[in-house]
Amino acid sequence: MAIINDVNPELINCYNVIRNLSIDLIEDLKKHKNTSEYFYKIRELDRTYEFKTLSPVERASRIIYLNKTCYNGLFRVNKSGQFNAPFGRYKNPNIINADIIKSINCYLNNNNVRILNVDFAKSVETARKGDFIYFDPPYDPISETASFTGYSLNQFSKSEQERLRDVFDILTMKGCLVMLSNSATEFIAKLYEDYNIIRVQANRNINSVGTERKKIDEFLILNYPIDDKK
Repeated sequence: MAIINDVNPELINCYNVIRNLSIDLIEDLKKHKNTSEYFYKIRELDRTYEFKTLSPVERASRIIYLNKTCYNGLFRVNKSGQFNAPFGRYKNPNIINADIIKSINCYLNNNNVRILNVDFAKSVETARKGDFIYFDPPYDPISETASFTGYSLNQFSKSEQERLRDVFDILTMKGCLVMLSNSATEFIAKLYEDYNIIRVQANRNINSVGTERKKIDEFLILNYPIDDKK
């Protein structure tokens, strides 16, 4: 069995809709327009009462549309939890990727996959020896101004990073195999100094200046031995 968990309810709603209502989702995606006026109309829905009346399919369709047409595919919300990434001005965004939706639908329906929207600690309470867990938390900011992107209403503070490390420790004592990715900061290095830390480079495309979109260092943190031969 596999478990998918995320703090973002809109993302988890997408998973559930793709698994259960993929045909309806593909059909609803056809209504969207790649114009600035339409984009901001759809984006503003979560500021209105109408948002509460949207069906799960309409919510999933909205968030996929916004992701495909906003600037750099950035999912960002303000302090009120409202989507606030700007329009991307792409000529021909692939809003309806029916093949991908159908493939994910097939996988989710032919494998034992639980989809959760709970606290990360709760999602791994039933983990047992030998289970593999991968954590991809909101990254520790690399500077005072680096945390401008809000992925969820509740920001992932340093105390939450420490709580995640405590869960990492508990899973290690259980005999689980755990991998975690995060920023290559001194704070994260200190938190996980007792584990195997691999420094890797990752592409980051979110920058208003194209020439500044460079690879940055990140950490992969493992609680199991690293095979240097691979």
